[in-house]
Amino acid sequence: MGKKEVLTGNFAASYGATVSRAQVIAAYPITPQTTTVEILSEIVANGELEAEFIKVESEHSAMAASIGAAAAGARTFTATSAQGLALMHEVLHWAGRARLPIVMANVNRAMAPGWSIWADATDSIAQRDTAWMQIYCENNQEVYDSVILAFKIAENEKILLPMMLNLDAFFLSHTSQVVEKRDQDKVDKFLPPMKLKYKLDTKDPHAFGGLTSVDYYYEFSYMIQEAMENAKNVIKEAGKEFGKIFGKEYGLIEKYKTDDAEFVLVTYGTISGTAKDAVDKLREKGIAAGVLKIRSFRPFPREEIQAALKNCKKVGVIDRAVSFGHEGPFFTETKAAMFGDTKPFYGFIAGLGGRDVSIKDIENVVDIMKKENPSNLIWIGVKK
Repeated sequence: MGKKEVLTGNFAASYGATVSRAQVIAAYPITPQTTTVEILSEIVANGELEAEFIKVESEHSAMAASIGAAAAGARTFTATSAQGLALMHEVLHWAGRARLPIVMANVNRAMAPGWSIWADATDSIAQRDTAWMQIYCENNQEVYDSVILAFKIAENEKILLPMMLNLDAFFLSHTSQVVEKRDQDKVDKFLPPMKLKYKLDTKDPHAFGGLTSVDYYYEFSYMIQEAMENAKNVIKEAGKEFGKIFGKEYGLIEKYKTDDAEFVLVTYGTISGTAKDAVDKLREKGIAAGVLKIRSFRPFPREEIQAALKNCKKVGVIDRAVSFGHEGPFFTETKAAMFGDTKPFYGFIAGLGGRDVSIKDIENVVDIMKKENPSNLIWIGVKK
């Protein structure tokens, strides 16, 4: 077993990058992400990690620097949040379409205005089509482990796509939890040095990112989609290998008391932990409820969701984000994955801008689902 320490979510991401032996760190501060790169600057300065720490002038520049480093074959890490992630948008497309295995921690924060520094997944959801894989973390151990896993998955030659791991602002970023640090020798065995087949190299020159005609752009897009589909199995295989070495397995989804559940709550991020506690209380009352936590939003685990939800009677999807003019994004995609299934599906919006989502709120969600004809889009706790 590794050494256990009390770490915030931001520090968990930093130490995950450290034990992964990141070689380049591009850093720009933004609340509530700042301490992630701040502690990494100290780790590099103290000689605990042999890496280039690049201080840049904006989040756009942080991603541009990450692109250059990854293109040259360096294991690259960066971090951001909300408006910073939005500023990166242009170069996120470049990183994804250039097939660069960059790992980025994004602290999920509400988008302004009104100006907010609190939790909300709208920032990352808005980047769903940039060819980045996306993982959502429930707790700080998951943040730490997911950094290691992210490099393992992203660098797989069948994938070669960047990965964004998301953690809720303050609920994780600044909240301290016990985290088991993984032994360096075991991490080195699990995650060997990165070796890109094609990279910027004066001894073996190639051209990258040039003009593409209509003869090939279509095929490049197809190859990215193919890599995303391949990533499903790679994520599962890497999670199983991680479990054998470290005793904790990760997959595309996580099921909690769903096998005999009549009511299943589909969740992601920190709401998942609250939902599990609520399910325990509901079970004590004789209500057969369960939780399906979606860890991977991109690639989206269609087959796993179909299998997990096939036998329940009703499904409620809780989103900490909203696609204005429509509904919650996880709700939309879960329904699409279950196309043809005639059971009722209900969408719930909760916790936008960091609004607390309590066990009682989750119990109320199930109470609403028990009604014969509840509304199809319910805002939990909204002040009217």
